[in-house]
Amino acid sequence: MIASPYPARIPEKISGKKIPSVLIHEIIDGKPYYLKGYREVLAKTKKIEDIMGSSSLQAFLITYLTIWIGKQLDEDKYFILTNEAGLHLDKGNNLAGDLLIFDNKKLTIDKIDRNYANVPPKIAVEIDINVALEGYEEHSYMVLKIKKLLDFGVEKVIWFSTASKKVMIATADEEWQTQNWDKDVEILDGIVCNVGTYLKEKGSEFA
Repeated sequence: MIASPYPARIPEKISGKKIPSVLIHEIIDGKPYYLKGYREVLAKTKKIEDIMGSSSLQAFLITYLTIWIGKQLDEDKYFILTNEAGLHLDKGNNLAGDLLIFDNKKLTIDKIDRNYANVPPKIAVEIDINVALEGYEEHSYMVLKIKKLLDFGVEKVIWFSTASKKVMIATADEEWQTQNWDKDVEILDGIVCNVGTYLKEKGSEFA
């Protein structure tokens, strides 16, 4: 049986109480997707600050990719945005990205302001999932978000999973691929990364 790419509706209230907007990580098709751990915040067993950040492994990999790509990227052609950079696709669709690479002819310097970017990045890179999975599969959420990004105009989505040690590579005009993360992945313009090899070289148990 093939899982539906459309997750179950995310609750907007729990026990009659409205969920604070600060706990919303993304909005897709008008539906809020809450930060992982939001129920613990509502139950007052955790504070909002406890769930806002990435794991140290996520942050380590995002930092590696940002520095590695940044060293090789043509700064006259591209901008890199990180730190859960916001994307406004259209009404009812606001996404967050771990690492976004923009053509600076589309995201011109005058468009970099206090609002979400409203033009598609060339490349979107994700590490794991930061939303609460409410009765639906992780893969379903990934497919939904990837389709939204590709329909918006993103050329390639690269999604790393620390649990499976896999990477999914999706483009609009080619069949999506999933491979082990110790194989080379081309980001763009001949820039290649290898997360598994990097972790192994650093002596990480997660390689």
